[in-house]
Amino acid sequence: MSDLPRSLVTVGAGQAAVSAVRLLRRRGFDGPVTVLSDEPHAPYQRPPLSKEYLRGETDVAELTLLDDAWCAANAVDLHLGVRAERVAAGRVELVGGGVVTADAVLLATGARARRLPGVDGDRVIHLRTLDDAARLRDLLPAAERIAVVGGGLIGSEIAATAREHGVAVTVLEAGLLPMIGRLGREMAEVYADLHRGHGVDLRCGQEIAAVEQTASGVLVHTAAGRVEADLVVVAVGAVPNDEIARASGLAVDPVRGGIAVDDTCRTALPGVFAAGDVAARRVGDGFVRHAHVDNATTQGTAVAKAMVGKPVGAPEAPWFWSDQYGIGLQVVGAPRPGAEVVVRGNVAERDFTAFYLADGCVHAAFAMDRGGDIPAARQLISLGLPVPTAALADDDTDLFDLLDTISA
Repeated sequence: MSDLPRSLVTVGAGQAAVSAVRLLRRRGFDGPVTVLSDEPHAPYQRPPLSKEYLRGETDVAELTLLDDAWCAANAVDLHLGVRAERVAAGRVELVGGGVVTADAVLLATGARARRLPGVDGDRVIHLRTLDDAARLRDLLPAAERIAVVGGGLIGSEIAATAREHGVAVTVLEAGLLPMIGRLGREMAEVYADLHRGHGVDLRCGQEIAAVEQTASGVLVHTAAGRVEADLVVVAVGAVPNDEIARASGLAVDPVRGGIAVDDTCRTALPGVFAAGDVAARRVGDGFVRHAHVDNATTQGTAVAKAMVGKPVGAPEAPWFWSDQYGIGLQVVGAPRPGAEVVVRGNVAERDFTAFYLADGCVHAAFAMDRGGDIPAARQLISLGLPVPTAALADDDTDLFDLLDTISA
């Protein structure tokens, strides 16, 4: 089609941008492609930073998403250490002057670590970038005890990795339980027990009042007392890097931030897309933003399909995974308040899948060492039909046979 874009520039070089670029080249897109990154490193994977990379099981080369050889072979113009200031239809204006032009612009600027006011210093780490992870990996072997502020996914992975190094870990979580928003109360209790069972001192309902550096370490003050540590790792979420969108007059989520997009990741500005951690999809009167690698991959793929005139499917339920204490954890969908929880497997043995149902229909699932159940769970969520709970809980029932039965 003659009206399809013939060139692309991505602002950002994370999973979303790389997914778009790779798929475009696989689909035969032969127009100019430029990738702008504000980091000095070649584009890299973030999920391993708090797991395999921190454990010393992988190196920087294995994290790389786009290397020089691939870019040269596929005519991709990669620029590192470049910051964009604003965008308009067909152009990206750079900090300090300079303009990059293209028919299509993809904003894939990701997110940055959320910071707590006054919490900083030589012994405080906010884990988000490769440099952050390298610093933590260098310091961790010499630490005897660390405090992790935040019991979400990143904080939990850091805690698990530190325990595997034999480091004493205190996790300070502001909420009632770690991951309660992602898992619901019943499964968040199970998740908390997993960490406590591996020696983590998990303290919930703990708001940080101050962090004080001493000659020998760090003191973390809360209303309940203080925690002494050699290092403090702050993992209290991320803030979308939507400043370029704001400077360009693009709509953003006024509540949580993020660039407003439709199901095909298009913004209100012709030829400008947004994908990944920075993209906030319009749903009804509000926005939904998912900050995980599967969403970034899916949205980057959607951008590439839209650019070559291929249909973009409806968004699937969000899916993310983790590896803690040698146990594979996977979550698909988002549990609703008051959901019925149906368990398949053995919770005590940490070998189970919990299905979340509303009106008899599965809308989310959480698996511990049951990755094989997740593909069926995703289909059950997409199907949106009532499921017999007895069959769902029965390990002798094949989930794909159950899918065939209820969809017949």
